[in-house]
Amino acid sequence: MSKDLNPKTTSYEFLGPPGALFITLAVPITTYALYFGCSEASGGCPPPNFSQWSPIISRSLSNSEWWKGLWDTEAALIYLAWYAFCVATWGILPGDKVDGVVMRDGQKKQYKINAFATFLCAMGVTSGIIIRYGPQSFTFFYDKWLGFVTASIAMSVFQALYVYIASFKAGKLLALGGNSGNFIYDFFIGRELNPSIGSFDIKSFNELRPGLILWALIDVGMACEQATRRGGLDKITDSMWLVLAFQIWYVADALYNETAIFTTMDITTDGFGFMLSVGDLAWVPFVYSLQARYLAFNHVELGPVKVALILIVNLTGYYIFRDSNGEKNDFRNGKNPKNLKFFTTKSGSKLLTSGWWGRSRHPNYLGDVLMALAWSLPTEFNTPITYFYVIYFSVLLIHRQRRDDENCEKKYGEDWEKYKKMVPYRIIPYIY
Repeated sequence: MSKDLNPKTTSYEFLGPPGALFITLAVPITTYALYFGCSEASGGCPPPNFSQWSPIISRSLSNSEWWKGLWDTEAALIYLAWYAFCVATWGILPGDKVDGVVMRDGQKKQYKINAFATFLCAMGVTSGIIIRYGPQSFTFFYDKWLGFVTASIAMSVFQALYVYIASFKAGKLLALGGNSGNFIYDFFIGRELNPSIGSFDIKSFNELRPGLILWALIDVGMACEQATRRGGLDKITDSMWLVLAFQIWYVADALYNETAIFTTMDITTDGFGFMLSVGDLAWVPFVYSLQARYLAFNHVELGPVKVALILIVNLTGYYIFRDSNGEKNDFRNGKNPKNLKFFTTKSGSKLLTSGWWGRSRHPNYLGDVLMALAWSLPTEFNTPITYFYVIYFSVLLIHRQRRDDENCEKKYGEDWEKYKKMVPYRIIPYIY
């Protein structure tokens, strides 16, 4: 691999190594904190007399039994079996082969797409277990939550270390932002662009399979916990049904449209390091399912009017998200069924300036935020903690939008300034 293709990283994101270290520690801590701050075991959401918890936390952290309680061997084995299932279905189930974008070495990586088939297989097995043995047979996610979180974080650390060490093998194409020479930063941001084992692409596999599908299965497990407590599947609350419908549909939609991921920044630009591994494997399934876990022990009944209003919010968000992404994907694949206007840069790249992409530079993010809000609304307003996801997700998307703007400014130069005058709004038309 030519040295010119792997230049040294000279600028940092996330405030450099200190910021990378902070996020590396903060993500696992926050994942645990959302459980201890919002769970039946801790006494509520948030726990009562939260101001008195400081001495309790201090005593707990110095107690070896408390630390041992974070580990559950049975949960770890179940998690490993789940990951192995995902790998096996990737290899066994049929799937088309599609090309990714042209990389800076002139090559195109080929991907096998069968994530939706894996999802259907997993949901089919899960449904069979529940039908045969009842909802009480699928409550182990609720019962062993901490053990599963620990297992997923351990897998995240293991993978991040593996791909970091493997990236020093000759011939690797490195991420432009992950070759700084600082271990903490490169471990976090990802040193190699597309780490693989043979034809098995580690990054795209983790993006769509083990964490995303597990999120849907956890939601089902939380509904089973509620059903067990209330006396049957027919007793599940309307709020839980909404969360199940919204989130499982979101997962299914992402998996069905698997090819759309191959043009995202995660795949084309970012390396695979701890940032993506812990996000894919731990953060997505165990933070995004917070609303379902809350409803498992707080049984909220909404009524038809509130259900209808929340449905409108979610469907509006989904329509914006899917229609805008459809416009982008069609255009990138040489199609333009809506005859959308576009701006051609000096480099020959074409940027949409009408349709959804004429209203803002990231209209799909607006749809994402509206859906995230709809997922939290079924918990009503008894606690701010169940709105953590929509707040965090909004901050994440704003940060990602700014990263994308910076990359485009470097890539297109003065053409990007002309484009921004044509499409001045970042995410929300006429507001931001």
